[in-house]
Amino acid sequence: MPLDAATALAAAPVSREIAWGPDDVQLYHLGLGAGVPATDPRELRYTLETRLHVLPSFATVAGGGPPGVIRALSVPGAGVDPARVLHAGQSLTLHRPVPVRGAATAVSRVTAAYDKGTAALLVLRTEAADADGPLWTEEALVHMRGEGGWGGDRGPSGRPAPPAGPPDAVVERTVREDQALLYRLTGDRNPLHADPGFAARAGFGRPVLHGLCTYGMALKAAVDTLLDGEAGRVRSYTARFTGVVYPGETLRVRMWRQQEQEGPQGRIRMTVTVAGREDVPVLAGTTVGYR
Repeated sequence: MPLDAATALAAAPVSREIAWGPDDVQLYHLGLGAGVPATDPRELRYTLETRLHVLPSFATVAGGGPPGVIRALSVPGAGVDPARVLHAGQSLTLHRPVPVRGAATAVSRVTAAYDKGTAALLVLRTEAADADGPLWTEEALVHMRGEGGWGGDRGPSGRPAPPAGPPDAVVERTVREDQALLYRLTGDRNPLHADPGFAARAGFGRPVLHGLCTYGMALKAAVDTLLDGEAGRVRSYTARFTGVVYPGETLRVRMWRQQEQEGPQGRIRMTVTVAGREDVPVLAGTTVGYR
């Protein structure tokens, strides 16, 4: 059925109880390619329960179940064909570090619907809080092909200027051939990432890597390279998904550190491209805020 933007915006918030533990955190980290080399002390912070810390992007899968881009399709008025839906971007604000073990209430609602002409863009905001207060706020941008043209607001169109000067660091991260299959176990069972026939119907030559997997891999690269492996320093993270990654490809992550004018806080600007496809961009507008 076609998108009904007014109904989606008017829909009541949906609340769900989520819980997670060390096994969930370790599985998520392994799904991002952590643990190579397996005995590296820096990697053991992601894989060994006695040293475990949580990469903040784990918040996007905490509690299991479908990610925001899929949950959006269950909102009244937004139940369109999943084959025409893409995850267009993700933002995350951390109110405090994500604990290794926790339970929280996550409340989601559509906060904006934009008419892009040939497509629609929905914003699904989720706020998670536990007994001690807010934990994180995330926003998923949901691109719906063929669902525009109703005369609505086009939404913001400004994009940040690309970072100037040479990057402070450049790293490459190889995506394993089975990485999408492993990452699916964190909760995103969209067949686009495993079923060749479904991927072909969606216009892709073969199954693609989850955008949120690329998102997590890039954050891990920034934390490991410019934040001394201290995941708790991350206070925000945002990116737009501009291209697909196929399992077996190599990501090239360029990073620029930018200190804020006042206080100890700063930002890391990043570009993420596919090294073997002439540096085609796959993440843009990518920024990590840190303390």
